[in-house]
Amino acid sequence: MAWGGRRYLRAFVGGFFVAVPVTVTALDRLAYVARVEGASMQPFLNPEGGSDCDVVLLNRWSVRNYEVRRGDIVSVMSPKNPQQKIIKRVIGLEGDFIRTLSYKNRYVRVPDGHFWIEGDHHGHSLDSNSFGPVSVGLLHGRASHIVWPPNRWQRIEASLPADRGPLDTEEEEG
Repeated sequence: MAWGGRRYLRAFVGGFFVAVPVTVTALDRLAYVARVEGASMQPFLNPEGGSDCDVVLLNRWSVRNYEVRRGDIVSVMSPKNPQQKIIKRVIGLEGDFIRTLSYKNRYVRVPDGHFWIEGDHHGHSLDSNSFGPVSVGLLHGRASHIVWPPNRWQRIEASLPADRGPLDTEEEEG
């Protein structure tokens, strides 16, 4: 019996030392789930408010080259508090001209290597209107699906609010 127990223990320990690095790598490189707290992304995320929080799948693989689109909902390390991750919508990309809502300058050109993020619930969001353009180096993942609660399961498509986005500069370019 002792010999069988040792074999079981050896198999368990061997499996453990394989499973942990594989799991950590998968979570670090591929995707993980995150709870969205607060009102900054209402009404799209957490539409009910209160203690009911949406849980989203954050796709890390899709942002490995720091490529995002306008309208993507992304997780970034907060420029104000590096211990905190925030979830916001991408409004502008590098080179875009943005009409800000409450930033120190009314219009901003998003510098190279940066993007402009905002919460959907203006006035209840700590976002680029507070701290300016965000470095793409702070990008952590792109929200691809709402996975909880079950009645809200859905794929998250990139979309901009009707009144937000870069200023139309076609007249200048054409």
